[in-house]
Amino acid sequence: MNELLLRRRGVAPLLSLPRRCQPRTSTLTLPHFRRHNTTPDSVSVDQPTASDSLTTSLPTTEIPPSSKSSPSRWSALKSAKPFSDFLTDSFNRQHDYLRISVTERCNLRCLYCMPEEGIELSPPSRLLTTPEIVYLSSLFVAQGVTKIRLTGGEPTVRKDIVPLMQSIGELRRNGLRELCLTTNGISLHRKLDAMAEAGLTGVNLSLDTLDPFQFQIMTRRKGFDAVMKSIDRILEMNKMGAGIKLKINCVVMRGLNDREIIPFIEMGCDNPIEVRFIEYMPFDGNKWSQGKMVSYQEMLAVIREKYPALEKVADHKNDTSKTYQVPGFQGRIGFITSMTHNFCGTCNRLRITCDGNLKVCLFGNAEVSLRDVIRKQNNGEPIDEDAMKNLRLLESAANTTEVPQREQEVLDIIGMAVKRKKAKHAGMGELKNMKNRPMILIGG
Repeated sequence: MNELLLRRRGVAPLLSLPRRCQPRTSTLTLPHFRRHNTTPDSVSVDQPTASDSLTTSLPTTEIPPSSKSSPSRWSALKSAKPFSDFLTDSFNRQHDYLRISVTERCNLRCLYCMPEEGIELSPPSRLLTTPEIVYLSSLFVAQGVTKIRLTGGEPTVRKDIVPLMQSIGELRRNGLRELCLTTNGISLHRKLDAMAEAGLTGVNLSLDTLDPFQFQIMTRRKGFDAVMKSIDRILEMNKMGAGIKLKINCVVMRGLNDREIIPFIEMGCDNPIEVRFIEYMPFDGNKWSQGKMVSYQEMLAVIREKYPALEKVADHKNDTSKTYQVPGFQGRIGFITSMTHNFCGTCNRLRITCDGNLKVCLFGNAEVSLRDVIRKQNNGEPIDEDAMKNLRLLESAANTTEVPQREQEVLDIIGMAVKRKKAKHAGMGELKNMKNRPMILIGG
């Protein structure tokens, strides 16, 4: 990556707007994935490492290693600890994926995310500080979280987003495997190199139209060219070995962008991009209606009319999307079907809002404050760098052999919230009437 930083240059126009694409029959060529990208995806890339094997369930009896098993892999299997009870719910779902909202602010005003009248921002003292975010990240990683995604608002507008990612990236030595970002891409291209050096492994980029004029209507702002520049930059960096998984998230809304399904999937004709279509979901202030929602069955029908050879790709246990591929395309197609076919049974995700509340379900309105608990040791005041050092928070959070009383209290609250997680969220008819935060205050 040092070579990458030394070779900074302007963004090459790698990704032009979609054209009519004829499926190729040649063997797919995927970019080389570097060391940060350690969690296997649907496509096989590098060979699994010792740490990858820890996601499988361990045998109850000791079986001697085969001649093909490496000693280090076998040692890791034997020394692996049971998954944290605090992060395991009453349905035995193990939550190893944490999403943290790092800001309420955003530089766009998307129709489905931000109420037209805007939102009332919280006072800074009510928001998690950088040391508090790092502390909670460390605590969750020590309990078994292997993937952290930073969301917003728009995380790139946070002034210290790169130092924050560097601090969280250091948790790789404690078991973190993936550090990801959900972004609208407006200012991403300016920070990508430093983020990659900090350990960025994946980007989910929200883009709902490929028409610059329509972009301005749907986001109430300009910025389409900047988003495309960020996509091009990721593709360029991946050709140089950065190994950043790129997924483009598109919320499909009837009458707005449902005619762009084919152009979106054709972005993956010559580029290793996964485009994921999201069923329009109800949140406070987004004027959801079932008539505006395009189901994934409808989207599939549109795609199969143009590409009848569309194939289903095997999904992993905790995938949120149903994955497909057009034969000959480098890219893939995903459908996030929260409204018509929920995936609650394999949910492994927890969310921390910008003001420090733990949400165990995106659509649930039950929350518990972690911020207030961790600030008790600091007389209720926000924890800054000096306070974190004086309280030795990082050392305590990383202690997995004997959990200190302070961390035990936080974990007990987390555990109780996780145990109350329901088997599945409410149906469409109930969700539209339930009180919940606007999407921008949840973090997706």
